[in-house]
Amino acid sequence: MKLSANLSLLYSELPFLKRFTAARRDGFRAVEIQFPYDVPINDIRRALTDNQLECVLINVPAGDLMSGGEGLASVPRKTAEYAAAVVECLSYARALGVPTVNVLPGCCKDPALKDAYLETFRKNLLVTADSLSPFGITTTFEAINRFDMPDFLLCTGREMLAVLSDLKHPGVKAQFDVYHMARMGVDVAGFIKRNGGKIGHIQFADMPGRHEPGTGKLKFAEIFAAIDKSGYTGWAGAEYHPSKETSATLRWMRTLEKADVLTY
Repeated sequence: MKLSANLSLLYSELPFLKRFTAARRDGFRAVEIQFPYDVPINDIRRALTDNQLECVLINVPAGDLMSGGEGLASVPRKTAEYAAAVVECLSYARALGVPTVNVLPGCCKDPALKDAYLETFRKNLLVTADSLSPFGITTTFEAINRFDMPDFLLCTGREMLAVLSDLKHPGVKAQFDVYHMARMGVDVAGFIKRNGGKIGHIQFADMPGRHEPGTGKLKFAEIFAAIDKSGYTGWAGAEYHPSKETSATLRWMRTLEKADVLTY
């Protein structure tokens, strides 16, 4: 199993560019960044190089999604804005050597428009994959639980599988977030075992609370074993809100190290 540290959530007690050094010191060899676009590419590249880290995932810009809006990827009137976001994302992904780019479907606040939003999202995913695939970059998309984001377009693993079935594009895979899917009642370990080959990236946090493994009720020994045995070959990103300083929350990682199941 390969671990990455999500620097948008982990090490938040530090300035952003210092988080790379902290992650490497704690044993991570890869990082992911939700939205790196406020930081110059050269600054991020230098932090990666100085700390011998890979950046394995970034998101396509999502417009107003994180401030309560509908985002970009599924909104019919925003297709041009989304296309520009893909261009910006590609410039970062290529410069930083990022192998996987995630698309947030966004929200649909009017249920009567959901079919139109889904169709726009599917078309935008194809555009994204066609833009990224020539550079060896996989496109992923994720579902988010309806409790944290009630109007999110995709909420379950079944819905992600339906999109994959509709598209049948070799450059598109699902991003599976353990926390979000557990909140929706998905059998996390079972889904991963059954669908490892359809997953392009995994992220995890405990539930409830979205803190580090061991703070909630999820059985991470089973989840990590499922990842290891599923045929999934990508990275597993620690994307949680640390309950204390990040370095003091890594007991779960030390357990994996002792079990000798980490590979890089």
